[in-house]
Amino acid sequence: MTKRAVFYLALAFVLTYCCAPLLWQFITSLKTDQELTRLPPLLPARPTFSHYAALFRERPFGRIILNSAVVASSTTALSVAVGSLCAFAIARLRVRYSGLILGFVLSVSMFPPIATVSPLYLVIRFLGLRDTWWALIITYTTFSLPLAIWVLTSFFRDIPEDVYLAARVDGCTPFQAFTRIMLPLAAPGIFTTAILVFIFSWNEFLFALTFTSTQASRTIPVAIALFPGLHEVPWGDIAAASVVVTVPLLLLVFLFQRRIVEGLTAGAIKG
Repeated sequence: MTKRAVFYLALAFVLTYCCAPLLWQFITSLKTDQELTRLPPLLPARPTFSHYAALFRERPFGRIILNSAVVASSTTALSVAVGSLCAFAIARLRVRYSGLILGFVLSVSMFPPIATVSPLYLVIRFLGLRDTWWALIITYTTFSLPLAIWVLTSFFRDIPEDVYLAARVDGCTPFQAFTRIMLPLAAPGIFTTAILVFIFSWNEFLFALTFTSTQASRTIPVAIALFPGLHEVPWGDIAAASVVVTVPLLLLVFLFQRRIVEGLTAGAIKG
């Protein structure tokens, strides 16, 4: 009984520690401008949703959310599509130097973004893609592909080779075996990879700040960072915006939590 009580106390502490920032942002978003400068009380005396209304009434926040949704969804689709094909080829086809290829792919993720942002900016400007969705989609896909290929390669390798060979004996081409047999079996890994790539694309700041300049393509992190004016910081609006953009990620994780857990624990037990 004592061990169980200690476990639940530790679990409560970890949950409180993890949820406290979001809870504090939610409480802040419900306070009036006058209450934001006074502490205590911690809770708002008269909760208000004026900051949430101001996001869409006084700022083009609907367009900002659309930009992030399109960029993150497109990046996820491209990364999973290309990454799954590459991972299948490395894991199951007789590709020479597959280990070297995988190592080369992973080397792309070793470069810090700040070291690549300047040359990438010159390329984006040369191609005429600055301040467009495609500038972010191409860049995000480039940097998320190593993660997608690495994770999916391990999932395809965990699938027994006899399954692939049986499909080939039954007359499937390698591509048919990939789409009809291997891809459904690797669904947990694909869902896990898609969630990780989507979160990365949704939260990325540096490239979005550098490659966008107007509301036409600006994403959520950059838009929130530009909320402060010359003489004041709209803490209420910033808190409300933080809550609004975090809710989709929470819903995404809750909706696909079973797939995510399957993906994270796949291969943990052999035999």
